[in-house]
Amino acid sequence: MRLWSLDPRYLDAKGIVALWREALLAQKVLAGQTKGYKNHPQLIRFRGTSDPLGAIAEYLSSVCDEADRRGYHFDRTKILPDRLGVKINVTEGQVAYEMEHLKKKLKVRDPSALEKILKLDKPVLHPLFTVVAGDVEDWEIK
Repeated sequence: MRLWSLDPRYLDAKGIVALWREALLAQKVLAGQTKGYKNHPQLIRFRGTSDPLGAIAEYLSSVCDEADRRGYHFDRTKILPDRLGVKINVTEGQVAYEMEHLKKKLKVRDPSALEKILKLDKPVLHPLFTVVAGDVEDWEIK
């Protein structure tokens, strides 16, 4: 499961579809509707908020917004009702780690998408996240 801190605009077609499925799974886990993935490290930062279900709902809403911009048809009714106002901190080191991870994926899957992000000075984050100083997050599996 990879719940990117980066804005979903950077993902290729396979990447955004995978993100949608994985974030829906994360929502089920956080809602207690599944037996698996309960201790997945990617969920730590959502659980650390005052409203984990609201945070994942906001996360999914932004992914769905990007899908809409691309003309994809993700089922927005699968998102639990939004609870507004949640923000999650993400470290600069984590953002850099994810960008390098994404570059490796795109090099193989979609070189044209890779070309677009190679030109970036500073990546845009998913709207749920705010960048703070620090290294790669402790929960990241390297």
